[in-house]
Amino acid sequence: MSQIAINTSQNVNINFTTASVGERMLAFIIDLLIKAAYVFIIFYMFFGILDLGYLLNGLDQWSQMAIYIAITFPIHIYSLVLESLMEGQTPGKKIMKIRVVKIDGYQASFGDYMIRWIFRLIDILMMGGLIGLITMIVSKNNQRLGDIASGTAVISLKNSINISHTILENIHEDYIPLFPQVIALSDNDMRIIKDNYTKALRIDDRQIITKLSDKIKNILKLEIDPTKMTERQFIGVIIKDYNYYTGKDN
Repeated sequence: MSQIAINTSQNVNINFTTASVGERMLAFIIDLLIKAAYVFIIFYMFFGILDLGYLLNGLDQWSQMAIYIAITFPIHIYSLVLESLMEGQTPGKKIMKIRVVKIDGYQASFGDYMIRWIFRLIDILMMGGLIGLITMIVSKNNQRLGDIASGTAVISLKNSINISHTILENIHEDYIPLFPQVIALSDNDMRIIKDNYTKALRIDDRQIITKLSDKIKNILKLEIDPTKMTERQFIGVIIKDYNYYTGKDN
């Protein structure tokens, strides 16, 4: 498996393991089985239990085709809708613990999922999926054409540490927070902050601590008097305040 370095909106590089071709194929097969089950159930209900097949009698070929398309429409938009609702996953991807992400570090948008969905016509439906398979094998980050066009990649979550485990901070019950603005940060923002702060402390990299402090102040629009709080104290308080307001220590 290859590694992909994603530059986040905080200008921090995070390395992820790209999903293997095998993982993506298994996820595709799982989703295919779900879609096949839907088709079986819906046709069994319409033409078996409800016996509505007679409604098609007397209709021309185009009308019959329109009805079949309407009945099977959910399977055609399956990946587009579910990736949008499940933040880059389908049931198959969720089971295989893989996810679609933007290479630039931002959350993939509906437009990105739409581009991937449109390119399925080339990647998967043409030549029995051979084009998509070859593209994933030869591309640097195991990307199919839809991924390349949308600027996305599929990463593996199997070795990822739960974000809540990386942002926990022990605080006393009588702790009084100083910066309520921290609620504007996300769990991922705090994970990045704490990871980089911990690494900087370990090697005593004052430059990184200064840059990290300045970045936090800029994002939260804070002005801190350096005579009252050092940069290290400031970042430490930010981490504790976030835990306080989000209940991560509970």
